Amino acid sequence: MTYYHKHVFFCVNQRKAGEACCNDHNAQAMRDYAKDRISALNLSGKGKIRINNAGCLDRCNEGPVIVIYPEDIWYTYIDEEDIDEIINEHLINGRIVERLRI
Repeated sequence: MTYYHKHVFFCVNQRKAGEACCNDHNAQAMRDYAKDRISALNLSGKGKIRINNAGCLDRCNEGPVIVIYPEDIWYTYIDEEDIDEIINEHLINGRIVERLRI
């Protein structure tokens, strides 16, 4: 068994001005929102879900991006509603959100 049931990495990288990067799309704020939601749902901690910052995940042109392990599922998102859908569907119910998958 892994330490966390699901491990979610949000790219929050900031590249030089003009280069595509996730942080240009409020990635840090979306990561903070996801972390707060997981905590509020009592889903964080050992054996549960971990929300982490990540440096560049090298998919900048598809960003903003997150990756969820152990499934190795990649998503993009626009807003808090997308993050809520990923939390509710994928993290809680185990269903991939195909419309956001990259």
